[in-house]
Amino acid sequence: MLQSLTVQQFALIERMTVNFHGGMNALSGETGAGKSIVVDAVNLILGARADKSMIRSGSEKASVEAVFHLPEGHRALARLQQEEIDPQDGELVAFREITEGGRNACRLNGVLVSLAVFREITSLLMDLHGQNDHVFLNDPEQQLAFLDRMGGDAHQALLQQVRTAYEAFIRNHRAYARMVRTGQKKEERIREIERELKEIDRADPASCTEESLREEYRGLRETEKCMAGLSEAAGLLSADEAGMGCVEQIQTVARLLRSAAEQDPSLAELSRRCDAASFEIEEIGFQLSKELGRMEADPERISELEERLNLFSVLRQRYGDEEKIRSAGESLRQELETLNDLDSELKRMAVEHKKLLAAYRGAAENLGASRRALADTFAARMKEELSQLGMGQTVFRVDFAENETGKPLMPTASGDDRIEFLMSPNPGEPLKPMAKIASGGELSRIMLAVKVLESGAGGRDAMVFDEIDTGISGRMAQAVAEKMIAISRNQQVICVTHLPQIASAADHQYLVYKEVADGRTHTRVRELDADGRVMEVTRMISGAEGLGNQAAEYARSMLRGAEQLKKTGVEK
Repeated sequence: MLQSLTVQQFALIERMTVNFHGGMNALSGETGAGKSIVVDAVNLILGARADKSMIRSGSEKASVEAVFHLPEGHRALARLQQEEIDPQDGELVAFREITEGGRNACRLNGVLVSLAVFREITSLLMDLHGQNDHVFLNDPEQQLAFLDRMGGDAHQALLQQVRTAYEAFIRNHRAYARMVRTGQKKEERIREIERELKEIDRADPASCTEESLREEYRGLRETEKCMAGLSEAAGLLSADEAGMGCVEQIQTVARLLRSAAEQDPSLAELSRRCDAASFEIEEIGFQLSKELGRMEADPERISELEERLNLFSVLRQRYGDEEKIRSAGESLRQELETLNDLDSELKRMAVEHKKLLAAYRGAAENLGASRRALADTFAARMKEELSQLGMGQTVFRVDFAENETGKPLMPTASGDDRIEFLMSPNPGEPLKPMAKIASGGELSRIMLAVKVLESGAGGRDAMVFDEIDTGISGRMAQAVAEKMIAISRNQQVICVTHLPQIASAADHQYLVYKEVADGRTHTRVRELDADGRVMEVTRMISGAEGLGNQAAEYARSMLRGAEQLKKTGVEK
């Protein structure tokens, strides 16, 4: 039950709190007083789209807060538990705020939630029917969902069986479809995997790291560079085909100095030093040869390392670090194994696909049979309700569409049935979709009949009607009032009305009005006492200009009559 609604800085409302009661609550007031603003606030609580134009001029934000009472065992409690929200003492506070900057904050008992979660939970608590909310009558999917809600526990169990069978089938169907598509490109994918695995295997990340390969490569390149230097040095010392090497040249110099020293003894020291240098350089040449013999150049290994390092660079860009390269290799091998075994897996999946489809079709067939029986009952109840609302000649039927495509229907979570509500309000006229042939007043009565049946099937705790009496007057207004009294016996009813018959039928009545304070217009709502109700119903009967004694007495008689009707009972 909706206990209170607090609105701040919203349209013409600066701040307002309305405390509602159980039973039937009616909101009335002059045209343009702001009744639609209250409905808009309720719509925000139900998750409707917010617009910053709703914010009161001069303010930066607007907010709406609704306080609900949730009795023990309420169906919303399980959903709240999933969101880890605790209704304190059975109370849930739904708060929504919109700002000029476009921020949209939704809270349930202070816990910030997404708009989708907010909408899902509040829709379990309250339902709003607006004067233009006839899209239901044009939407076969909504009509099917409504028909299912009319079913009892056995029907709900069949519906759950279809959903379960559908979910199992669709998981298999999607996997099977992916596998079939994979099979169509199997050979191409196998070649692609083999190419990728060949690169990973050549890089061989399992046997070593990229850094260890790089260190080995640097070492081999340094050795190669060192050997090149030593080899060049050894070549300069040794004789080659072009002439004498450095050692032979120094030895020649030494012989010439020895010969000269025989002629000039002062050259003996130079001769000796040159002989010593000759021996030293010859020893250096010998040592160079030994060092070159000890070192090993491995150009093949260097080439292999260069190739593997280049592969590592490519694989790193493709997969990521070494761990991811190794993981990719494992995944590719598993995929290759799966592809090589794809034909047998496709056969297994095909058998399972057929089995799950048959299970779904069986469940959908059982659900369809239950729906047809339910449709007959629903049509009879709709005819009865419409008759009580002055549409006794109306023919109403739930039409089950035939599959004219010749192809099996794709399974859905709601089964194989496609329905539409058809009616003929006048004898002799063909059945047609309701919204296409019903007048405004008839549509209001049809929707009221729908809401009556929904309330009997365990609908929301609170039902809000926004001028459902549009296009209705006279005797039919009284019939609508009696229906709303009947609904209010089991559920809280909040209705915006312009008809005195409906306002009189309410247990509690509120006046929506405008007033100017401090140079600004304010929409306000106040609950009326007994005298206030008489005055308001009188205004609704005769207009603002005609507050005569006769109208006032008639208003009192209407209020007394409604009270008597509630005591004697109204059949729903």
